[in-house]
Amino acid sequence: MDWNRVEGNWKQVKGKVKEQWGKLTDDDLDQIAGRRDQLEGKIQERYGIEKDRVRREVDDWYGRQAL
Repeated sequence: MDWNRVEGNWKQVKGKVKEQWGKLTDDDLDQIAGRRDQLEGKIQERYGIEKDRVRREVDDWYGRQAL
């Protein structure tokens, strides 16, 4: 996967991320700035789920995006 596309289009992608993980705040999304490790960490923090599950969820979400 080429996560660089997400980073490069972060302003457009933020809305889609927020649709998927609504507990993330605008401040969270600004802080993440497209970095996958930051996104996964914030999802873990907000939802209290384990790292492996978060990674799978992000992979699934990314696979559904038309970037």
